Amino acid sequence: MKINKNLKLAIVALATSFIALSASAQDNTLLGAGSTFINPLFSKIFSKYTASKVNYQSIGSGGGILQLTNKTVDFGDSDAPLNADQTAKMSAPVLHIPMTSGAVVITYNIPGVSTPLNLTGKDIADIYLGKITNWNSAEIKATNKGVNLPDLPVVVVHRSDGSGTSFIFTDFLTKVNPEWASKVGKASAVNWPAGLGGKGSEGVSGLVKQTPGAIGYVELAYAKQNNMPYANVQNKSGKFITPTIEATTLASNVAIPEDSKVSITNTDNPKGYPLASFTWALIYKEQNYNGRSKARATELLKLMWYNIHTGQAECAPLNYAPLSKSAVKVAEKILKSATYDGKPIL
Repeated sequence: MKINKNLKLAIVALATSFIALSASAQDNTLLGAGSTFINPLFSKIFSKYTASKVNYQSIGSGGGILQLTNKTVDFGDSDAPLNADQTAKMSAPVLHIPMTSGAVVITYNIPGVSTPLNLTGKDIADIYLGKITNWNSAEIKATNKGVNLPDLPVVVVHRSDGSGTSFIFTDFLTKVNPEWASKVGKASAVNWPAGLGGKGSEGVSGLVKQTPGAIGYVELAYAKQNNMPYANVQNKSGKFITPTIEATTLASNVAIPEDSKVSITNTDNPKGYPLASFTWALIYKEQNYNGRSKARATELLKLMWYNIHTGQAECAPLNYAPLSKSAVKVAEKILKSATYDGKPIL
């Protein structure tokens, strides 16, 4: 019997995934995938975690959700809660465990401009709608008096992959610009009206750095690590807020629902940064699937417990906001709801 090339590749890929999962079960390595937003923090936490090894692949929230759907990882991570379609594709209920909160920043490459720009949410949306096309436009000049803005075309850069960072960004734009809300909306992947696509934060930052006039969005930790400039963004109170740990903490100091799914963009706090979000580790509530051992499920829950407690000490040094006490309590309760054969693991 002949098998076409595409089918062969699919079989090999599937076999590889199962081999990797089986191998990791033997060498005590837990597998995770997803958000680039949290990758700097996870890298630090997992390097210090000694109870088991953790292999986390920073492939974007969409990729992590897909891997969890396919059950080729122990946990995914997403900067946006599962939507209805994603939830329907899961074979069983999925828990959302808040890990931290962080800021998405607007970065740019404008030769000769060293002063941080002030940008309103409406203007950011209009740039990404293709309506504001030059850096010396009247709209940008109005919020940046005294800044010598060049006669330079704006080059829009966005994520090309399914991204929780994009969800945070478009969630904010949907709240502050009615035209964006009606024409584009919020999602981890949208039909971008304008611009160039880059894969991952690396792709976006690479395009911004090499393109004079470019504008893009990445997480604060990534921008700081790569010495990228970023704007002050106007919040609901009309103040232009510099993205900092303190401003992100103020934005995330909200009531957390029992399932932890909450949007904190466009915060009501007058000192809060408006482009902030929680990021969530995603795991199946019932851990007995695909022949997983109870020991492996227990190791996963211990890792998540470590993340929301001891691991929080790594947040601030990497420009993430540690979970509030109330958020930790919600996360603890969610973790305690995870089961193996219907019985609590913790």
